[in-house]
Amino acid sequence: MNKAILMTVAACAAMVMSASAADVKENWAKKCAGCHGPDGKGDTKMGKKLEIKDFTDAKYQASLKDEDMLKAIKEGVKDGETPRMKAAEGLSDEEMKALVAYVRAFKK
Repeated sequence: MNKAILMTVAACAAMVMSASAADVKENWAKKCAGCHGPDGKGDTKMGKKLEIKDFTDAKYQASLKDEDMLKAIKEGVKDGETPRMKAAEGLSDEEMKALVAYVRAFKK
């Protein structure tokens, strides 16, 4: 009986984790991929225009701090008075942290 309970708990945990993975992927697609691209390379029309850095570049990734990425997601990014990136509105802190982890996974 204990095995059955453990199996059920493990299955539920896997479903929650896969739902979270699906959510972050969906949030990336909706909020970020238009500029950063689906693969994080920034190889989009807007990404090229804004000269977006390649998140798959390990050296660039090393220069990023999680706190700074979170702040950019929460508040957006400005170049002086010119907005370079809009804040990702409508996301919880946990969803924003999941996006940071998602970006980290692009590193090669």
